[in-house]
Amino acid sequence: MSNIDFLRNEIFSRYGIVKRARGCFLYTAKGVRLTDLYQEGGRAVLGWGGGSAFTMFKNILNRGITGSFETGFSCRTDTAVEKLFNSERRVFYYDSYEKALKASLLVSKEGTAVYRPWNPVSVDWSSCDSVIFVPPLPWIQDLFIVAAKPELISESFSEDQKSSALTSKELLPQQICIPAPLHAALARSIYDLIAAIQIREEKNWFIYDPVVTKYWERKGPYLFPKIPQEKYPDFVKHCLDCGIVVSPFFNVPSIVPFGAEFGNFSKLKKNPFEF
Repeated sequence: MSNIDFLRNEIFSRYGIVKRARGCFLYTAKGVRLTDLYQEGGRAVLGWGGGSAFTMFKNILNRGITGSFETGFSCRTDTAVEKLFNSERRVFYYDSYEKALKASLLVSKEGTAVYRPWNPVSVDWSSCDSVIFVPPLPWIQDLFIVAAKPELISESFSEDQKSSALTSKELLPQQICIPAPLHAALARSIYDLIAAIQIREEKNWFIYDPVVTKYWERKGPYLFPKIPQEKYPDFVKHCLDCGIVVSPFFNVPSIVPFGAEFGNFSKLKKNPFEF
């Protein structure tokens, strides 16, 4: 059983199906509201509704341009990514982290970085040769972005490889094409993330420290478990009993929920997990 299946089954066995998701909350069939700290590994960091990104998706979907032809909407995503990293980039899309990592390392073994918004360690992302990025779209599970410096793309290949490629976008292997509605939503979500980065700060996260620092080391909004790895599955289940959804992966941090209240952690505070 995968970690995701484990979490899904544990939620269902306690609370039934999830009937609605909004902000950082999941609303279940048994009338229990769960506070989501997993946030789909960061994809739902801006909330589960999708906001203006979902509106953009519907607007472009209504045009019917969902095929494998060029529509020009990829340029919107390119521009948004370049603004996020404050540098010129070539943007590539993959359906697994392993493929994205392989491609990024092909561009630069030493200069590959994984992007996290509100990274507690100061990073000049514009100086990174290649950045792997999980987009903040909660309803897209298998999309990973590689944003590489354009001058490094051609340097990564032989003359024969370069001469056989029609464009620089064809040089990295196993990339996928995504349709216009998704490009429109993706670009909008990145702009929404840029705006959120200017608003959310330390004051939005440290207020939960009296509870969370017992179980996690907090770095910015990211929570790294202090729980021993062998006890972590039991901790995940204990948190669910307390109305809190945490990352089912020991090595994937949970995230302090933006828009929650301290009271959402009251059950966990009253019923501590012993480890």
